[in-house]
Amino acid sequence: MKFNENLAGLVNYEAGKPIELVVREFGIEAKDVIKLASNENPFGTSPHVVEAIKSAASNAFLYPDDSYFELKEALGAKFGVGAKNIIIGSGSDQIIEFCLHAKANPKSAVLMAGVTFAMYEIYAKQVGSKIYRTRLQEHDLAEFLEIYEAHKDEISVIFLCLPNNPLGECLDTKEVYEFLKRIDEDVLVVLDCAYNEFAKFKDAKKGIEPSEILKFENVIYLGTFSKAYGLGGMRVGYGIAKESIISELGKLRAPFNITTLSLKAAIEALKDEEFVTKTLENNLKQMARYEAFAREADIEFIPSYTNFITFKFDKQSASEISQNMLKKGIILRDLKSYKLNAFRITIGQSWQNDRVFEELKQNLK
Repeated sequence: MKFNENLAGLVNYEAGKPIELVVREFGIEAKDVIKLASNENPFGTSPHVVEAIKSAASNAFLYPDDSYFELKEALGAKFGVGAKNIIIGSGSDQIIEFCLHAKANPKSAVLMAGVTFAMYEIYAKQVGSKIYRTRLQEHDLAEFLEIYEAHKDEISVIFLCLPNNPLGECLDTKEVYEFLKRIDEDVLVVLDCAYNEFAKFKDAKKGIEPSEILKFENVIYLGTFSKAYGLGGMRVGYGIAKESIISELGKLRAPFNITTLSLKAAIEALKDEEFVTKTLENNLKQMARYEAFAREADIEFIPSYTNFITFKFDKQSASEISQNMLKKGIILRDLKSYKLNAFRITIGQSWQNDRVFEELKQNLK
């Protein structure tokens, strides 16, 4: 059977290993497994959200309100934007897909950082688009502009991951806004801000305000409930942009693209600011412990504005260390699929991080 030629050479996205795999392969009880591979919230989900999901469970047979009116109103009030400036997705990944289907094609190109979220390239290749990456792994806007100027006739979409996954670095807000002013209005610039809450909490100079994005005709802000709000399993993301962009992306959205329970969970999650604050405070405090550990152990790390930290290695194999940790019931994210001798660690609760440090010491030469 012949398939679309755009699929040739495409590789599947490699997700963080699930707890169930460790239980099956190594015979470790689920309660003894620590998963720090997928940047989920170490505190789980807000208890108020859990109760809301339970109370809504009897309505699971009903489709959700496809206008997502209540959620859009809540997001609009939070960010100072209108409901018509918002699109809801099954995770922010789905909106990334919408953006590429709306703007990219076999005759166009997509520009992104040297190392960044893998789904940008996967979705771009699905529509046959050419890929341009910066030589530097991290975001360097001078290099972005250099490539953009050299290929203006091709580039239709630019991705900025703020902060960047899987590396953790983040551009200053002012330089991002100056960069946006240099881009032609027919090029869609996607600001993937899945970890913006963490960046802004750590350093106000790194935070992107969605309402500011509406000053640009060609920019979309992407946010998610998967990280700070602890709803990774519910798959809810959102995009904020000019109504003209949202209207076009809406043509690609299937009806009922998030579930009745996901919708209820997201609405309730926005109300529990105390849970989010607790998450952000823990992250900042525990991140400092990882940085101190890395310095003491002479491990190279990238200063992170997310809820994870990336450790890079020279002489030792990051994959080997990751596998040894896995056998002990600690799941990290090996970054070999990004062609890096590194692994990414989600910042856990204090007791989880204690175990990580203890086991890492046993594996470091």
